[in-house]
Amino acid sequence: MGVYFVTVCCHERKRVFASPARCQWLMDIFPGESAVCDFTVHAYCIMPDHFHFLAEGVSSTSDVLGFVKSFKIKSSRLYDRETSQVLWQKRYFDHILRSGESLESVAWYIWMNPVRAGLSSSLGEYPFAGSFTGLMDRMVPHTNTWTPPWRLTKATASEGGRYKT
Repeated sequence: MGVYFVTVCCHERKRVFASPARCQWLMDIFPGESAVCDFTVHAYCIMPDHFHFLAEGVSSTSDVLGFVKSFKIKSSRLYDRETSQVLWQKRYFDHILRSGESLESVAWYIWMNPVRAGLSSSLGEYPFAGSFTGLMDRMVPHTNTWTPPWRLTKATASEGGRYKT
């Protein structure tokens, strides 16, 4: 069990989810896969060319690798049948939240993605960002201080973070 921040990118960063209908298609798949794999989803956001979610294992059999693999296979096969195209990049990014990392700060980072990208003007306005646990409804607006590990610079890495070279 654990809490995981996951980012899955579209193949060649194509803007597959620029269409509301395609976003809804993904939302028709994702909740079922999370439930089958024993994960609850505290936050998610479908961006035009990638998908973020914050998931927590709810049983001793919860396996984030199996969950992401199952979700990617199911959605990829359905997408391929409809379009004859590849949906996801082969790899994805995952980060296990550690002590000192606030679930709320990571969720806030995810939900603010459409605001940072200019797709909406405020939290809650973007229709394809939310929570399956009601966390979004309970959140109090605050300044987010969390940064995904791959965005850390060498300067912040020297303060205890990781960075991508």
